[in-house]
Amino acid sequence: MNNENAVMEKAPVLTKKDCVKGAIRWSLMAVTTFNYDTQLAPAVVFGIGPLLRKIYKDDDEYVEALNNHYKYFNTMPWLANIVLGATLALEDKEGITSLDAVQNIKVSLMGPLAGIGDTLFWTLLPTIMGSIAGYMALEGNPIGVILWLIVNLIFICIRTQLMWIGYREGTKLITKVGSKLARITDAASVLGLTVVGALSATVVTAKTPLAFQMGEVNLAVADLLDKIMPSMISVATVLVLYKLLGKKGMKITTLILIVIIFSMICSALGILA
Repeated sequence: MNNENAVMEKAPVLTKKDCVKGAIRWSLMAVTTFNYDTQLAPAVVFGIGPLLRKIYKDDDEYVEALNNHYKYFNTMPWLANIVLGATLALEDKEGITSLDAVQNIKVSLMGPLAGIGDTLFWTLLPTIMGSIAGYMALEGNPIGVILWLIVNLIFICIRTQLMWIGYREGTKLITKVGSKLARITDAASVLGLTVVGALSATVVTAKTPLAFQMGEVNLAVADLLDKIMPSMISVATVLVLYKLLGKKGMKITTLILIVIIFSMICSALGILA
């Protein structure tokens, strides 16, 4: 290729250190500056503002880029760094002409990432790890007390790297892992249901001293129910509590109070032990 006609590719402006700082700034303010008009947009501007300043040396272009990021944005905060990193890569390469594409990327990705992130990190992860940690603590394992703290520290470290990963890989990253995200979510859902189901039968200990007696035959109700389905009383208890928790206006503290009062009454009447 003739050197005179060769188009020199623009060298990246941002470094890994810049992206890590931006990720930390975003994480600190992700929901703090939330509003009902632009949702998380103010936090986006706070997080990547200094990075945009390095990309746009011209003041007018810098202000235009900031205003572009002040538009509506809302997704799962833990995964937002990937989107922001990808948009920064595009702006670093294309400059001020990329603003429409930047907005299109954010709009197209924030919905899917919100659904995946909420499912994995707001629902399944606390359910699985919280249940495992609780069971370990009940068994006297001291790791159970700090397991959830350790998991959160690990994810904090991962989150600081996501903006750099998004910047380095650009929009290619979403294309690479997009087809696998559904599989990961499905696998995590199955794991979560398995863990919760197992803990319902092993950790919840609801028993009854009631017995069925006819002549010389004396059969404990608990044994009879266990032959139909092991730990039936415990599983039924969890099911009832789950249904109650789904009632409108029912709070977890109210449900705990109901369980305590109900247990005291049944214990006094000799219905449950």
